[in-house]
Amino acid sequence: MVSTAIDAPCSVLNLDNLPIPPPTHKVNDRGETIVLGIEGSANKIGVGVLKYSHETQTYHILSNPRKTFIPPTGQGFLPRETALHHQNHVVPLVKAAINEAFPGGDDDFFLSAICFTQGPGMGAPLQSCAIAARMLSLIWNIPLVGVNHCVGHIEMGRVSTGASNPVVLYVSGGNTQVLAYSSQQKYCIFGET
Repeated sequence: MVSTAIDAPCSVLNLDNLPIPPPTHKVNDRGETIVLGIEGSANKIGVGVLKYSHETQTYHILSNPRKTFIPPTGQGFLPRETALHHQNHVVPLVKAAINEAFPGGDDDFFLSAICFTQGPGMGAPLQSCAIAARMLSLIWNIPLVGVNHCVGHIEMGRVSTGASNPVVLYVSGGNTQVLAYSSQQKYCIFGET
C-alpha cells in the first residue's frame, strides 16, 4: 500500500494564543483524539484521518487519500459534474483512509469525530461531502464538526510555520479574505470577496 500520509507529527507547543482545551469528546485508551475529515469544496475530494496526542501535544496525519475531477479540455469544472465525481469517489476514499490509518482492522479502529468542509466553496460538491460526513456521523454515533475551509488552511499554516498571531491574506480560487486571530479566540474577517 502506498502511504498518503508522509509528514512527521507537528507540535502545537509554539501556538501560544491557541490553548488546547481538555477533550470533551471520546478519546482512545492512549488519550488520543482521532478524527476523519472530508474536504470537497472544489474539484478535489480528500479524506484524511488526523490524530492529536494530548500527552505530546502533536498532530499526526495517519492517511490522506484524494481524487481530482479533471473535466474535458476547455470546459472547467461545473458544480453538478464535480458533485457527481465526489459522490462516486467518497466511499472508496473513506475506505482507503480507514484502511491506511488503522492497519490492524476493527481491533485498531477508533474515531472521535467526523469533520467536513462546511464552506466556502462550490455548493453542490460541498453538499455531497456534507451528506457523506453526516451519514458517517450517524452510523458511528460520533460528533459531526463543520470546518471553515479558509480557517482550515490558515491553521495548517500556523502549525507548520509556528506563527502564533498572523494577519492573513487568504486567496484561494473564488475565496479571498483578510483575517486575523483575535483575543476572543476566534477569527475576525476584515474583508472578503
